[in-house]
Amino acid sequence: MVSVVVFLLLFIVFSYLGLKGKDFKAGNLDLLHEWALGGQRFGALLLWFLIGADLFTAYTFIAVPSGLFAKGPIFFFAVPYVAMGFGVALAVMPKFFAISKEKCHITAVDFVKDRYNSKALAITIAIVGILAELPYIALQIVGMKVVLATLLMQFKGINQNFINELSLSIAFLILSWFTYKSGLRGATLTAVLKDFLILGTVVVLSLYIPLHYHGFYKAFEIKKAYATLNPKLISAYISLSVMSALALFLYPHAITGCLSSSDVKVLKRSIAFLPVYGIGLAILALFGVLIYEVKPAMDMLNHIPASARGSFVVPALIVSTMPQWFSGIALLGIFIGGLVPASIMAIASSNLMVNILRELNIANSSNETKIAKWFSFLFKLIPLFFVFVVPPTFAIALQLVGGIIVLQTLPSIFLGLFIKNLNKESLMMGLLAGIGFGVYELESVNHFGLIQNILMPSPFGPIFIGAAALGVNIAIVALGSFYQYIFRNNAQ
Repeated sequence: MVSVVVFLLLFIVFSYLGLKGKDFKAGNLDLLHEWALGGQRFGALLLWFLIGADLFTAYTFIAVPSGLFAKGPIFFFAVPYVAMGFGVALAVMPKFFAISKEKCHITAVDFVKDRYNSKALAITIAIVGILAELPYIALQIVGMKVVLATLLMQFKGINQNFINELSLSIAFLILSWFTYKSGLRGATLTAVLKDFLILGTVVVLSLYIPLHYHGFYKAFEIKKAYATLNPKLISAYISLSVMSALALFLYPHAITGCLSSSDVKVLKRSIAFLPVYGIGLAILALFGVLIYEVKPAMDMLNHIPASARGSFVVPALIVSTMPQWFSGIALLGIFIGGLVPASIMAIASSNLMVNILRELNIANSSNETKIAKWFSFLFKLIPLFFVFVVPPTFAIALQLVGGIIVLQTLPSIFLGLFIKNLNKESLMMGLLAGIGFGVYELESVNHFGLIQNILMPSPFGPIFIGAAALGVNIAIVALGSFYQYIFRNNAQ
């Protein structure tokens, strides 16, 4: 009961910060760049918290430990992927920010429209960005449902499913309200609270549990197969790491976080310190193995259906080893660790919807902010569908499905930063071919059922479907752009 009281009290603090966000670095929230980008006035520390909130999500403390618990070291790919992702960010995001700041771009779609002067390509990129965000938001919902289920386990004789759904609905209504009122400012203030709670939880758990339960060595003695990666999966591990790193800052919410910076130097400093989150991710991933030696936590997991068992790894470790007051703090950190990214993702998706409606002459400067606010609410509801297409234990597949989709925007966005002669027709054909190939292969390897597998066979061994789809995409873009270049030279 103590944990629930602490959880509720801190959630009230969270809600207050979200609502007060509208007064933070005050600006006219009827303007889209003020509501969606915080007026681009965030300094290095706030930006660090905000981008960290984009990255340190339910993916980190639910999906990755769950994958490692269920399938072993293949899912440790998330650790090098994040490290490489920050390298990619340092290479491309300062240049992207500088161009966007100069041209008053709010989204990557604005950049694409300006670079290629193609309405069709801009609309398609916007649709792809939204589709990539939806399963990622669904992953946050999975994480929040797990936290609520963990809190309610102590109460017998109540309809836990009903209370779980009701609590989640109330939380989303509160989130939607302060997102509507405060925009990215509210998300940023709540991100500070969320990151303090999460990072504190990681530090305490990483010290307390190994000291009281023989350390990680004993866990790997119990699960010896998890100590090394199966050589047959090296190609899968590499492709998952590299492709996920390339996709990380293509997600609209990551781009939104970067574009809220006050200037290029601030953005570079923030990205330079982001690897701190990578350390936390590595520790949390290892909890997927550590739990095997913590008997109270394993006893708790054994009462959970196998399809959802892995998703309870970190919450089970918390409630079975820590005092109730600390459990309430830690579980609230995980819960809002899903809510805050969901808010940022919804804002980013609504910005893309404004791009679409603007190209269709439906949105204009007088109504675009109001449209974005209402769509930010809608994009928190639609992802509920995706929750049912992936078993909770393999929730990491939700993020990887989004990765397959968003990777196909890489030629138009990242390559477009450095190569000026890309052909817009080829970019469109490559984008559609890559998505078509990726979605078909995803359904094929899962036999057109629940999504648990994101690998496909190749001459090198199993690889991430996103890698092959991007290969198809880039091949079409390269051939089409080269042909146009030769044709233009011959014509001249």
